[in-house]
Amino acid sequence: MIPSHATFEGTWPYSPHYSEVAGFRQHYVDEGPRDAEYTLVLLHGEPTWGYLWRHLIAPLARNHRVVVPDHMGFGKSATPSGRRYLAGEHIDNLEKLLVRELDVKNVILVLHDWGGPIGTGFALRYPDRVAGLFATNTVLPLGMPGYDDLIRANFLESAWFRWVAAAEANGTLEQVLGNAGSTVTHLMLALQTIRRPEVMTPTWVQAYASHFVGRAECEGVIRFPQQLVVPVDGALPLDAEAVAAVRSKPAMLAEGMGDTALLPRYVVPAFRMAYPDAPVIELPEAGHFPQEDAPGTLLALLQLFLAGCVAGAAAR
Repeated sequence: MIPSHATFEGTWPYSPHYSEVAGFRQHYVDEGPRDAEYTLVLLHGEPTWGYLWRHLIAPLARNHRVVVPDHMGFGKSATPSGRRYLAGEHIDNLEKLLVRELDVKNVILVLHDWGGPIGTGFALRYPDRVAGLFATNTVLPLGMPGYDDLIRANFLESAWFRWVAAAEANGTLEQVLGNAGSTVTHLMLALQTIRRPEVMTPTWVQAYASHFVGRAECEGVIRFPQQLVVPVDGALPLDAEAVAAVRSKPAMLAEGMGDTALLPRYVVPAFRMAYPDAPVIELPEAGHFPQEDAPGTLLALLQLFLAGCVAGAAAR
C-alpha cells in the first residue's frame, strides 16, 4: 500500500485516517465539518484510489463533511491475503467503515466505476442513511427489468471488457494486472479512456502506480474485472422495499461521453431505468474519468446537485 505520508508533491494534501474495523488497515480521508448537514462519501473504482477525487475534496469540504475511502487492495489501504475481493466484500467493508466506525447519516453517495455497485449495495442495506446518489461513469444495479441486457451488451462492445474477457481466456489477465505498477496508466488511457493525456505527469503516474509494488499488492485490481468473467457465487434477490427506497432518493448522472469502458449508449439508459426523471448531464470533453478530464465541470454539477438536495429537504 502507499505510505501514509505520501503527498505526491503536494497534489494529495489530505490527512490520512485508518480503520481496522473491517479486519484490515483501511485508509480514508475525512475532511470538512463533522456537524455538516450532509456527509459526502466519494467512492472510486478500478484501477484508481481516493487520489481520483483530489480536485473535488477541498472545495466540497468547505461546507460538507467529505469521506473518501480506499477500497481494500487500493491506494493507502492494505491488500490482505485470504480475501476473495468480490464486490460483496467491498460492500461489507464500506458498511463497517461508515456505520460501525464513523456512524455517518444523511449521506450523499458520489459514485464512479465500481464505486457504483459498491455504493448501491450500501444504499440498499441502509436506505435510511442515504440522502442522494450522484453517479459518474458507473452503473447502479437496482434490478430493473432490462438492466442485465444493457450490461451484457456493454460487455460485448466495450474495449475494456473485451480485453478482460480475451485476457482471461488466454491466461494473460493476471499477468498484465499483476504488474499494474507498470500497466495501470496504459489501462486508464487506452482501454478506459482519458481525453486529456497531458494530465499524466510523472507525479500523476507515480500516484496511480505506487500501490502496485508486486503481484501480492495487485489482488484487488485483478479481481474487480475478473469476477465478471469467472463465475462467482450467485447474488441474492434484491429486497423490493429497499429498491423502492433507494429509487426514491434524489439522483443525478454526469456521463463522460468518451468512455470506452462503460459505454454511454448503455449506461445512460440503464440509469434512466431506475431514475427516469433524474437529470443526466453529458460531458463531451470527458472519457471514463471526468475527475481527470473535467474536474471543474464535475464539481459544479455536484454542487448544483447538493443545492437541490438542500432545497428539497427544506421543502419537505
